[in-house]
Amino acid sequence: MSVILRLKREGAKKKPFYHIVAANSRSPRDGKSLEIIGTYDPRRESHCVTIDRVQFEKWIQRGAQMSDTVRSLLSKLNN
Repeated sequence: MSVILRLKREGAKKKPFYHIVAANSRSPRDGKSLEIIGTYDPRRESHCVTIDRVQFEKWIQRGAQMSDTVRSLLSKLNN
């Protein structure tokens, strides 16, 4: 089973809110996830991103890959 760190959409219609999750790469975008690692709120001015570094490092050490979107969000977070 390959694991990917990606966004899972939550929230209401026209009001998106995303969870950053570790999920099986074959599961659907909004399907079952293994663990919630953080959140992303695109509706705020600062595009609020929060992430649990301990859980993130755990999944990276286990060989999880990041989606392109999560990679770009984390690069913006580090800058």
